[in-house]
Amino acid sequence: MLVHELTLTGVGEKIAIYEKDTVYSYAQMREKVSQYRNYLYTLGIRCHDHIALNAKNSAAFVFSYMAIVSLGGVVVPLNTMFTPRETAFILKDAHVRYIITDQEMDLSEQFANSPLPNQVLIADLEKEINTNDYPKPPAINIKDSDPCVILYTSGTTGQPKGALLSHKNLTSNAAGFSKATEARFDDNTLCVLPMFHSFGWTCCVGTAFHNGATITIVDTFSPRDVIATIRNKGVTVVMGVPAMYNFYISLAKPEDLAGVRLFASGGASLPLEILEKFYDKTKKHIVEGYGLSEASPAVCFNPPSLTKPGSIGLPLQDVRIRIVDSHGRECTCGKIGELLVQGPNVMTGYYNLPSETAAAIVNGWLHTDDLAYMDQDGYVFIVDRKKDMIIVSGLNVYPREIEEILYQYPAIREAAAIGVPDRSRGESIRAYVALHDGMLLDKKDLMAFLKKNLAPFKIPREIVEIESLPKNSTGKILKKELRNMAS
Repeated sequence: MLVHELTLTGVGEKIAIYEKDTVYSYAQMREKVSQYRNYLYTLGIRCHDHIALNAKNSAAFVFSYMAIVSLGGVVVPLNTMFTPRETAFILKDAHVRYIITDQEMDLSEQFANSPLPNQVLIADLEKEINTNDYPKPPAINIKDSDPCVILYTSGTTGQPKGALLSHKNLTSNAAGFSKATEARFDDNTLCVLPMFHSFGWTCCVGTAFHNGATITIVDTFSPRDVIATIRNKGVTVVMGVPAMYNFYISLAKPEDLAGVRLFASGGASLPLEILEKFYDKTKKHIVEGYGLSEASPAVCFNPPSLTKPGSIGLPLQDVRIRIVDSHGRECTCGKIGELLVQGPNVMTGYYNLPSETAAAIVNGWLHTDDLAYMDQDGYVFIVDRKKDMIIVSGLNVYPREIEEILYQYPAIREAAAIGVPDRSRGESIRAYVALHDGMLLDKKDLMAFLKKNLAPFKIPREIVEIESLPKNSTGKILKKELRNMAS
């Protein structure tokens, strides 16, 4: 199956998209995609062209994406929060020809010595298709193995790398995620996660369309507005990151969320404290999963009726996993090792980076750099990132364990632990915390709390209070920025 064929799954009059006060049926969505497609072909977009898409969550984002890939083009989604420098790197690295954008971008300084990609404003595109009929392109032969999208990773360890994903990568992942989440045609999925990210695109948009279901688009995460949208639009599936669930705990009433059948969390590890507080308030479980851009992104998900708190669940259908030690040997039950992934969802490679691809995919297995273990039932538990592990006097310390305890302290809203250089220990632990509104931090009391719950070598030597922890567009805490602050 091809990605743009997902628009064909729904019954014509069935609602495909809610966007504020605008509604698009599946028939209307297909017509808009066709109009976008005709116009973009007339502009000169051709098979295998790399086309950047710079837009907030919107129906126009969906129409643009589907039109580009239906022409055999390759979408390069841009993080709308990137600076011109960061954006220019991606445009140059991906050899982008056109930018479809919801606002004009000033990149003249970054492209002073090279040709700037042509910008197509969505507002102008809409005006053109509303006043003119453009001819249909000729038939285009597209295979499911053809490239569909280049997703640039967040670049936490250096320059961003473009994960090249095929049509099959994305559609197989939508199918597997559909089965794991028990998706239904009558679902209405909240799409507030950014569409330029694989979590938002595959798990919200792709999965809903795979089942002929509905998406409710929200362009910005404003907690009170999102809660009202969930209630008023009859949302039944909510995908989010842990930081979002913190707001639902604080601001939502149980009746606001009563119509939701599935709350799912990904993008970052879900602290057990958030899971428990959410259940106490709503009597609904948050179901945790796991993925990464290089895997389209979904790898594991908890069966909704057989969830294990703290686990990322079981592998999706057709996805295989292994947990191996530093010598590549299979780890026994309960032993921590690196999580490897194999399946139709795994990227074809990093764009124009053969050595990085060879290092990431070894003998057909994607190395995730995540440390995990498997229990006797096959459920997977993420311990931490390999690069985030702290070594204190030769002892391994997993920051997530410290963070779980910090989240249990009543005053703390967000927490992250990192390692900092220490002459006598190699590394020592520094914790950054942000507090709930109106709360004050008693560091002496917090240290006493930590001593009751952690071995001495796991206790942070420093507690740093900041207003909020730095995060990326999906709400993942950026430990790289915390390390930069510490240096």
